[in-house]
Order: sequence, then C-alpha cells, then structure tokens
Amino acid sequence: MGNTRKQGTAICWKADPSIFPERNYNFDRIADLLRTTGYLNPGLSLYLDSPYHEAERNGDVERGYLFETGVASMVASICRRSIVVNGDRPFYHQGQRPECEVTIALAYREQVLEAEERCYANCIRTPEGGAHLAGFRTALTQAVNDYARKNPAAVPNAGGKNSRNPAPESFTGEDCRTGLVAVVSVKLADPQFEGQTKNKLSNPEVQSAVQQECRQALSLWLESDPAAARAVLGRARTGQQAREAARRARDLVARKNSLDSSSLPGKLADCSERDPAWSELYIVEGESAGGSAKMGRDRQFQAILRLKGKILNVERFTGQPERILGSEEIRTIISAVSAGEEPDFNIGKLRYHKIIIMTDADVDGSHIRTLLLTYFQRRMPQLIAGGHLYIACPPLYLVSRGRQKAYAYDDAQKEYLMSRFSTARSEAHLQRYKGLGEMNAEQLWDTTMNPDNRRMLTVSCPDYGGASETIRLLMGNEVAPRRQFIQTHALNARNIDV
Repeated sequence: MGNTRKQGTAICWKADPSIFPERNYNFDRIADLLRTTGYLNPGLSLYLDSPYHEAERNGDVERGYLFETGVASMVASICRRSIVVNGDRPFYHQGQRPECEVTIALAYREQVLEAEERCYANCIRTPEGGAHLAGFRTALTQAVNDYARKNPAAVPNAGGKNSRNPAPESFTGEDCRTGLVAVVSVKLADPQFEGQTKNKLSNPEVQSAVQQECRQALSLWLESDPAAARAVLGRARTGQQAREAARRARDLVARKNSLDSSSLPGKLADCSERDPAWSELYIVEGESAGGSAKMGRDRQFQAILRLKGKILNVERFTGQPERILGSEEIRTIISAVSAGEEPDFNIGKLRYHKIIIMTDADVDGSHIRTLLLTYFQRRMPQLIAGGHLYIACPPLYLVSRGRQKAYAYDDAQKEYLMSRFSTARSEAHLQRYKGLGEMNAEQLWDTTMNPDNRRMLTVSCPDYGGASETIRLLMGNEVAPRRQFIQTHALNARNIDV
C-alpha cells in the first residue's frame, strides 16, 4: 500500500444473500461485544460502522470504544445509576502469576442486595463462572473476614446491641457479595472450558492463582483504605442481617403453614390433575374476574388463584424479607406455587408448570402485572429461567353483526373487523372489554383460557443484569433516576390513564 502513518485492522463482513436473504444485523449486540472487548483490552481503540442501521446512520449511537482504565470502566458503567459506598472509583488490580494474568475490578452499591459478577477468560464471557470466579469469591470472603477479625470495631453492630463479645460472626461468601459489582478477567495459555459453548472455565490451577493474587490485593486495599473497608464491612453486615431475617421469616411461614388445616390457600380453586407438567395456574385479580375464570376454566388441568387488589412492591423492601413475607397476598402466591422462595426455591416442588398472569387490559391491569413480574423476578427467578411464567392476552374488543362475531386484540385488528362486518345497510356492533369481569365464563374460555385459541406471552429474561437494573430504576426507592427516565421517554409513553 506504500508509506502511511495509519495503523490498525479493518474487518468488514456481509452475510451471503443466497443464505440470508434479509440482512437483519443485531447492531446493539455487535456494539455491546465491541464495547466489552474495549473494556477487557485497555488502550485498544475500536470503531463500528454499519450502513444497515438507521440509528447509526443518523449518529444516534456510540460508535467508538476506547477505555484506558479497562474493566474499572466497565464496573463504573454498571454502577452509573447507583450510589457506590466504597469511594469515587472502583477498586482495580492487575497481577501476573505463572499460571495466568489476573485482572479484577469491583465496587459496592448502596440499597442493592444482589451481586452482579461478570467473568471472562481470554476475552470470552463465561456466564457460569468457573475456576476464576471460584478463586475470586474465596479470596474476597477470606480478605473481608481477616480484616473484620483484626478490626472488630469497624463492623457495624458486630456483637449485637447488648453483646459482651465485640467479635463479629464470620461472614459467609453471600454476605461479602451483598451489593457487589465485580469483573474478573484472566488470560492464560491453555484455557479449558466445559462444553462447546465455553460457559465455564475449568482449569484447576487458575482457581488457586486467582485466589492467591486477589486475596493479597484485596487485603492490602482494605488495610490501606479504612473508609472503603468500613463500607465493605457495612454491606457484608447488611447481607448477614438480611440472611438472618429471611431465615426467621421462613421459619415463621413454615410454622404458620404447619398449623393450617390445608397446605393450599383458601383463595385457590385447584385442578384435579396431579401431574405438574399438565397443570396450569391462573393468577387473577378481583372477585369478578376470578369468578368468571373459575366458572369458565377446564377443572381438569386449570387452577385459579384470586388476589385481592395490588400486591406489595417488593423492590421497595429490598433487604426486608420479613416485610415481604408478612404480606398475605404474597404468602398466598408462595403457598399456591409450592416451590418456596430464593434462596430456598426448589423447582422440583413446583405444583404447576404454567403460571399465567391474567389481568385486565387497562392501566391498573398493567400495574398489577408489573408488580407480579417484579415479585417473580426478585423472589422466584428460576421460575422465569425455566420458562414457567406466562402472561395471558385477553381481547380488547368484540366485533359482531348478526350471528357473526370475532375478537380483536388491538386497534388495527378492530378496524379491519369493523370494515369486514359492516355493510351499506348495517354497521357492525363494537363492544370494548375494559376488564375480564365484563366477559362471561364462556367468552373468557373461548378467548383467553382455551389452549386451542388463547394468546399468551412467555416471560423470559435473557439479560438478567439489565432487567434487574430496569426494575431497580422504575420500581425502587430512588426517585430522581425514575423522574429522569420518565422525562426522557415521555413522548414514547403509551396506554396512559389521563
């Protein structure tokens, strides 16, 4: 090419039109992959250009990726909407061992209990973790407990309010990861993965190398930064208290259920089928809708659980399991599902393999559905991961003329049916269903509960971290981020009750 000062690599690709007639590239996924690659390789500059993406052509998306601080920038990006308790910048460490190169970054978020850990081996995402994650977790638990034993005064309420023993109880690994955001990246010569999809790293020598490197670095960090150490111990103490509160709440519910004459709630109209694989549970709000659903169902395999009003917004009570389990409606759901809650959820005890949320097609119905989805995502995530949670889609309109009738699920379908049924002499009759209670039992069966005709959405969560962040933003206690979100997306809002 001759003399030039330019350097780098340009990679261009285009799908073969004989195999892929429509080139529907997932631009966001490609951009996320390049962004992650930039995080894992500090100093590497990447640039994305796509003539097929409308937003990219209009300059509405980020196209250049360069991160000088590497995975520390990734942690900061994950925590951008949260309050970080261990300082302005994430903890960052890079070390070299004979077995591998180890890079970690972490921060602790306030008002968040669950941990978010991302692991990479040679820039390959390992969703199931493996040796490097196990080594990091062990090192973190050891470093936090070592510091707590040396500095018991730094642990909030270490020995209890009236305790004579100031020494704190040892924290578990789960306690030490309360509110944690961490990225663990290793680079090694001969990585060994479990399975073809490379979801888990299995090199045993990596675990001990990561554990030794991280324990030394984390211990030094805690010793040299007492303010950050106190913040970390505070989060660990919060996790410990939440764990104890959850245990007491579970014991309370277990004792209460043992005294009941029946293990099933009175609001549940059960089905006769005993095989969970063939059983369905409809969660319905209100006596009217519940009555129609109970009369219209197939008693052989469909059960109906009637709830009274809106359930508790569990996101507002993160870290207060006793408050959540104190809600009668939530205890009713737990009893009906029969599989428990996290961390003791047992998918093998699931009483119904289809849990179907059925609410009115209005704003209140959408709110109830959102509250239920928040509960299941926070307290029974395995239910969603296993593909057992569904949303029923009742029709919005009934269009009829004479003996002809059809149901419409949106306005476009309504207009089509109206024009099809109407004639020059007579116009079709339109009925708007504002709630499930306005349908009789036969109509509810035909449109929403009959497996041959019904429409249902399967609830899935491919991006658990993104879903958790969205739920925290829209359903949590922090008002300012939610206000900003509403202001930003106000023009895109639909189905507003004004």
